[in-house]
Amino acid sequence: MSSNLSATDSLAALARVIESRLPHNGGNPDASYVALLLHKGPDAFLKKIGEEATEVVMAAKDVDYGGDKTKIVNEVADLWFHCMIALAHYGLSPADVLAELERRVGTSGLEEKALRKALAREGESK
Repeated sequence: MSSNLSATDSLAALARVIESRLPHNGGNPDASYVALLLHKGPDAFLKKIGEEATEVVMAAKDVDYGGDKTKIVNEVADLWFHCMIALAHYGLSPADVLAELERRVGTSGLEEKALRKALAREGESK
């Protein structure tokens, strides 16, 4: 991707590529890793998300003991990529995640967590 693209543009461009690999868009599992994961279904890409999340944790722990910080970036990139596959599968996009993050700007993380817990309890009582 071109270096003159903004981060949002880069995410949107990657999302379009991933969306083009969806089975209903003609994604070929013999020619594309993304199409293969999507063809295998949620268990395949959700498992990859779990693996990549674990690798982010391991890379960060390695940095605590003198490891290379670029490994964190590489692993987070892998994690985001696989999360983007899940978003596409469920008809969502990076723009949806960015909108949620923007919604949270200026809200205390502690307040946000408490609100989500209260809403969950409210939903359970109905």
